[in-house]
Amino acid sequence: MNINNFSITRLIVSIFLYMAACQSPTHLPPPDPDNGGLFLPDGFEALVVADSVGRARHLAINDNGDIYIKLSSSDTIRGGIVALRDNNGDGRMDIRQRFGGVPLGSRNYGTTMTIHDGYIYYSSALVLYRQKLTPESLVPTGPREEVLVDDHPHGVHWHITKPVSFDDEGYMYVPFGAPSNACQTLDASPNGAPGGIGIDPCPELELHGGIWRFEADKIGLRQEDGYKFATGIRSVVGMDWHPVDKRIYIMKHGRDNLHSLFPDRFSAWQSAVLPAEELIRVSENANYGWPYCFYDQIKDEMILAPEYGGDGTITERCEGMALPELGFPAHWAPNDLLFYRGNQFPERYRYGDFIAFHGSTNRAPYPQAGYFVAFVPFENGRVTGQWEIFADGFTGIDPVVNTSDAAYRPVGLAEGPDGSLYITESNRGKVWRVIYSRDRNKFNTNQLVAMENRKSVSHIRTPDIINDNLQKNLSQDERLYNTFCGPCHQMDGNGAVGYFPPLGKNETVLGDKNQLIAIVLNGLNGVIEVNGESYNGVMPPFNFLGDEELALILTYIRQHFGNSASLISEEDIQSGRQENL
Repeated sequence: MNINNFSITRLIVSIFLYMAACQSPTHLPPPDPDNGGLFLPDGFEALVVADSVGRARHLAINDNGDIYIKLSSSDTIRGGIVALRDNNGDGRMDIRQRFGGVPLGSRNYGTTMTIHDGYIYYSSALVLYRQKLTPESLVPTGPREEVLVDDHPHGVHWHITKPVSFDDEGYMYVPFGAPSNACQTLDASPNGAPGGIGIDPCPELELHGGIWRFEADKIGLRQEDGYKFATGIRSVVGMDWHPVDKRIYIMKHGRDNLHSLFPDRFSAWQSAVLPAEELIRVSENANYGWPYCFYDQIKDEMILAPEYGGDGTITERCEGMALPELGFPAHWAPNDLLFYRGNQFPERYRYGDFIAFHGSTNRAPYPQAGYFVAFVPFENGRVTGQWEIFADGFTGIDPVVNTSDAAYRPVGLAEGPDGSLYITESNRGKVWRVIYSRDRNKFNTNQLVAMENRKSVSHIRTPDIINDNLQKNLSQDERLYNTFCGPCHQMDGNGAVGYFPPLGKNETVLGDKNQLIAIVLNGLNGVIEVNGESYNGVMPPFNFLGDEELALILTYIRQHFGNSASLISEEDIQSGRQENL
């Protein structure tokens, strides 16, 4: 054989091997018989690679398959990251080590987990860190470097997440979330009207509510070292750089409490389904509406927020604000976004967008919703159509009445070196690996039919305004509680970890009734601790409610959820109003 023939033969063999690898991946582990409890499109399979690792949030996977998982701030061990390694090649993680605990007194909020240029990036509430990874060590051995310190006013606040993404031009992108729901005061509107007044212009937009761009691979940065790339963005947890479109995409969390704060303008049903969770293709210098406007995915337009005079129909002031690429129903809590870059899955998934929905906490009196992984197809770097269900079955129950009813709540997404998709969940610390071992070139859309049919389950479908209302035939006190308190504290009073404290066996609820009345009349803001857990949220004042309504609600709270305390009368509320003038 001459050299030319030998070269041609090698080329043919290489092409054959490449095509074979694309059609049927080798060395994939066997799936669990029940796919780890997940429902997936036909042809996809799954296995649980780790369990009970802690309250798992986001994750990253190194080139050698090592897994790094950020743990929630409320995890019982304040060590920020658990590192996992498959030591025997069976596809399941059998070595665990912890590292990255934040300094004493910091809040170890579980968001960022990214590997870039050999460094692993992770954060506390106010500091973005990085450490160098070395192939021989599962846990980084180098010093922890402070990449970015958030040292501006507000400190630890609502929407404190610090996800980070890198483009291919040497820049790093970090959101600075808004410290409030809608830049409103904690005072009720004049003359006892419901809700709060929006501060206009909103001072929070100077240092928050947007995406900042920094030079990558630097340390010791402050916010002033960056450039405000885009504004009008309330809260971001999921963010990724699209390798074809060359743009940053985010999932924006929509605002809350339309009905509980403005019952005269928005129904409970509207508050459950609006406003949208938004998939945004971020443009430089664009304004995405917050806090003055929100996106109504049903009408496909920006609507004036009630804090600024809106009633669900007014669009003035919102013209010119940028629209999202796609809007999802309200409160699904999109907590990760991942563009698939691998070759293991069928071609239609390449450069498309996976989104992990952590699930709602505040859709009462309707079922809670979300709790699944979606897929958004892209073509030539742009969204081509509507979203699809990719992975479901996390809730283990239907309907989900209270957030705590859901068995699992998906949070993090990461792609392994072989193109497998990994999913974490925050309740029990389970990690799934999703694989595709069939001929990827023979995939067809008929394999998606079963997943499309799952859009009818109550944690995904648009709720029926009457039939899905869970508080039909309830007593007045329970109905009032579910309307104004249940969206956050849940109908069962168990709250939501990290955000809204439980009401059962709560010393504030059971203690001095005057203090409880003052909280409800004045609102509450900042980090508090209840039963050993930290919570960081904003409770607006409910002084727009009548004396009888507040007395019924607070008595209900003090005498339910395992509580047994004295009732609160209308006279108690009247006295509280006088004391808190």
